[in-house]
Amino acid sequence: QVQLVESGGGSVQAGGSLRLSCAASGNTYSMSCMGWIRQVPGKEREGVAGIDDDGNTTYAESVKGRFTISQDKAKNSLFLQMNSLRPEDSAMYYCAADLGCRTLLAGSPLVWGQGTQVTVSS
Repeated sequence: QVQLVESGGGSVQAGGSLRLSCAASGNTYSMSCMGWIRQVPGKEREGVAGIDDDGNTTYAESVKGRFTISQDKAKNSLFLQMNSLRPEDSAMYYCAADLGCRTLLAGSPLVWGQGTQVTVSS
């Protein structure tokens, strides 16, 4: 089993920045892709960013150039640096893990955490 715990969410004004962190534990070696998904109430989950075992990163078009995903494998940690935040980025953000980045970024990962709320005001 893989357990994921997010932190770092909060409220910020448009144009501001936040850094999300994820602490992973359990059989993380079995997951080839780690990433972030988000969800707004009443809408489907949306893939935000993913990073594979080789360090290759993939981003949703809506966050390219503004968000940066990174990981510290030694510490089993995952991060999402979010800059130039917009009101439409407001959502519950979930740390996620999967065997591959395709399904994770489609919003349907094998495992995800409890989430951390990000609210961006205009």
